[in-house]
Order: sequence, then structure tokens, then C-alpha cells
Amino acid sequence: MSYTALYRKFRPRTFDDVKGQDHIVTTLRNQIKNGRMSHAYLFCGTRGTGKTSIAKIFAKAVNCESPVNGNPCGECEMCRSIAEGSSMNVIEIDAASNNGVDNVRQIIDEVAYSPAVGRFKVYIVDEVHMLSSGAFNALLKTLEEPPSYVIFILATTEVNRIPITILSRCQRYDFRRISIDTITSRLSELIEKEGLSVEDRALRYIAKTADGSMRDALSLLDQCAAFYFGQEITYDKALDVLGAVDTGVFSSMLRAVLKSNVPEVMRIIEEMVIQGRELGQFVTDMTWYLRNLLLLKVSDANEDIIDISSENMELLREEASLTEDTVIIRYIRILSELSNRLRFATQKRILVEVSFIKLCVPAMEKSEDALLDRIRVLEEKLENGVSIAYTGPVNDRSDNVQPSEKEAPQKVITKALPEDVKAVASDWPRIISECDETLGKYLKGAYPSVGEDDTLIVVVEDYFTCQRFNDPGHSNELRDLIASVTNKDMKVKVVYTGDGATPKDLYPDVRNSLGEKIDFDIEEIDETDEDEFDEYEIEERD
Repeated sequence: MSYTALYRKFRPRTFDDVKGQDHIVTTLRNQIKNGRMSHAYLFCGTRGTGKTSIAKIFAKAVNCESPVNGNPCGECEMCRSIAEGSSMNVIEIDAASNNGVDNVRQIIDEVAYSPAVGRFKVYIVDEVHMLSSGAFNALLKTLEEPPSYVIFILATTEVNRIPITILSRCQRYDFRRISIDTITSRLSELIEKEGLSVEDRALRYIAKTADGSMRDALSLLDQCAAFYFGQEITYDKALDVLGAVDTGVFSSMLRAVLKSNVPEVMRIIEEMVIQGRELGQFVTDMTWYLRNLLLLKVSDANEDIIDISSENMELLREEASLTEDTVIIRYIRILSELSNRLRFATQKRILVEVSFIKLCVPAMEKSEDALLDRIRVLEEKLENGVSIAYTGPVNDRSDNVQPSEKEAPQKVITKALPEDVKAVASDWPRIISECDETLGKYLKGAYPSVGEDDTLIVVVEDYFTCQRFNDPGHSNELRDLIASVTNKDMKVKVVYTGDGATPKDLYPDVRNSLGEKIDFDIEEIDETDEDEFDEYEIEERD
């Protein structure tokens, strides 16, 4: 005999076997016991929540010769024939492939004939939202006043596509997503019957991955059991089969994002791609990880609420102490938007990489939570020994600034500067002020320097700004801006001094050799005003 998939083998046969839909099961059983069945039902809900299974149980129960407490006995001739699919009293119709007016007319013609055996003819129309507009209209009259021996059960996953004229003629039952605990409990019962050995953490992860669908959970368990046939299914093995990643990867990714370590973020994504991990599933799990982190941070959540194992709880508490709740909310927002776009994307890896770069570089966004994240990065730089240049009154500064906070001596360029470079250094504030808003954001913090061949070097703070100006489409943008202010056509080279780049000491600020230093006044930061935030100039200590 051929193998039967678990979701088919363990399909509920009575109302007692149905899990997670007590509100529907209780109502239908009471109707059957009291003989108060309706002529039309509409079952709506996500896939794998039991719509078709309950419809078949209901069909058996109303035709059963000796029902027990509203349940079909499963032993009489009617119950056995319906279970085998040979009964003429239960007609299953797939509306996806039988969605025309002619198909509905065939149903109307058959309704005129009463059942030869049993009491009711039950029509189960699956995916009823696929019917055409004409088919719905043809069904209306029969659905409103069918013969007394006919019951319609319409099932759909997209109730919003059902015409209101159909909805008003049916009793509607909304099937809920099944909870993780309920699915885990059901899987535990079934693995004992099947003689499988599955770790509790693996069962719970399978239940979470199923996203409220019992059928999906059974299919995933079947897949894991087939891959590791005869072996114990551990948590790591389940991750391997389902293309998921371990919690440790989420921790490493979060720490890299908080440090704005783009190369490390790209390395983690590259490693997952090489291992064949599903990027869409990774984004979903990463969002879930951040959700747990947020719950732990804003409330006294325990392991049951945040759904995490005890061995990972301490690691999660450590992660919670590293960041603010507003930052986590921003991450969740960006990843949720990414998850929706990945469903229809052909270049998933590029979308994932771009979104994680946005997480690392808050300056790429103008939203309020991105501004707060930029302030967080600024504060971390200050804590790590980066000073803010201040040009207020001399007396006030000498009274309030500690000796350790005074500016480090500026490096002096001993080599004579070319006249063109001097002109640019002298006019640098005017060059920055006359560029447009978009270009100004990229040049924030940039300064002029000089190369060995007297080339003008523009030093920027990050790799992505450097790449933008070196791109063929933007390579002449900065050169044209300088020429418009200084009337000098110069050879310009853009470099950056971020992680892994050329040390900043090799490109000193040529403005310092002119005997002046261009600073900005410090004003109080308003968290809602991004323009004031840009008035700060950050300078690393030598």
C-alpha cells in the first residue's frame, strides 16, 4: 500500500478530533443535536484551519444513522461511504476549476432530485470565491430557498471576494488561526502514534513556522521525518530541513546592525545564501526575534509570552540592554515592509541587502524614528571619544570645558599647497552652502585634502557616499559644483575613512593649514528637527 501523507492520515473524523475551533464545533454540534441545521453555511479562514474537514464531519453527522452527542458514529453504512468518498449524498466541488454558469446550472438540476439513501444532500463548494459573477448570480435563488433535503457549505480563504448577496443568505463561521501551543500538543500526540522521535524545541519551531495552519504543520513534520528517516529530529535538523537559521544568527546580525558594520552584515547574508537558506523566511524570523526583544524590553515578559527557550533568554536580555525600543520599532517597520515586497520580488537578495543597509545607515531615511537612531549613533560616538567642535564665547568655553575635552592639536601640512586646492579650501563653506539638499546630505562631514599629485581629495565619512560620487552617473557632479563656485576646473577624487578604509591621518584637512578652522556653533538638539541635527560637525581625536 502506498504511503499516506500525515495531514491526510490524521484528518479529523469527528468533532472531538478538531483542534482550535471550539467556537464553531460547539455551535454545529448543538444544531445537529437539536435538529436546527441551516440550509447554507459559509466557512472562511486561512488555509489549513479545518474548513473542509469540518464540512465533511458535518455532512456525515447529518446523515448518520446513529449519531452520538452530535458526532457521526463512523460505523454505519452512510458514515463509511462518506468517509470513502463513494456516497452520492455528499458532493464536493472545486470552484477554482468549475467556476462557470454551466457548472452552477448542473448543480441546480441535480438539486431537484432527493437522496435515495440518507436524509440530506450536502454540497461542499471549496474556494467558492473563484466563481464568476454570472455563476454567483445563477446560484442566488437556489441558495436562498433550496429543497428541505439540501445543505450548502461554501468554503473560502478570501471572504472579501464573496458578493454581499451570497453572504446574506449564509450562516458565516470565521475559522481562527490555530495557536502554537495547540499545534504543538497535536503534533506530540501524532508522533507517538507514528513512532517518531522529535525534540520538543523542534516541534515548537515547526508549529511556529506553520503560521496557524495545522495542515502546514503536519506537512513540515512529514518533510523532516522523511529527510531524517529513522533518526531523532532535533531542533538543528528541523532548521536545516526548513531552510531556517538559528537564533545565534539573529543575535550576530542585530549586533552588526547596531554597530553600523555593513561589511559584517553583508557577510552574514552571503553565508546564508551559500547555505541555501530562504531569505524570506529569514526576514520573517528576524522580525519575530525583534518582536521578542521589544516585548522583553518594554514589559516584564516571561518565556511563555515571548516564545523563546530558556537557554536563549539570557542572550536576549543582553541584546535588550544594547538598544532602545524606538530603534527596535524602526527595525521592525523596515523588515515588515521588506517581507511584503519579497513575496513578488525576483531579486530577493538585493532587496534584503538594501534594507539591512538602511538599518545600518539611519541617515538614508527622513522618518522620525530614523532621526532618533541617528542621535543614538551620535551619542555612541561621543561616548567612544569623538569630540564636538564648539565656537561659542571664549570665556564660557574655558570655564566649562575640562582639559581632557579640549581639541587635540591639528595636524599641519608642511608641503606647499597648490593654489587651486587653497582656493577650494577657502571657499569650502560656500561650496557646501550652494549645493542642493540631496547633495548636501552626502557632503555632510566631508572636507578637502590634497593628494600626492596635487589632486583635490574630498574625504567623506562612509563607503556608500564614496561609491555614489565614483559612479559614472554622479562622477562629475562634485566637479561641476566646485567649478561653479571657484571658476576652476579641477581633477577631483573622493575617498572615505570608514572601517577598513585608508586611515584618516593620510588625508588631513587642508583648511587647518590656512590658519583657520571652520566650525559650527552647537545648539540644542531637537529630536523632531532633522535640520538642527545636521548643524553638528563630528571630529575624531588624533
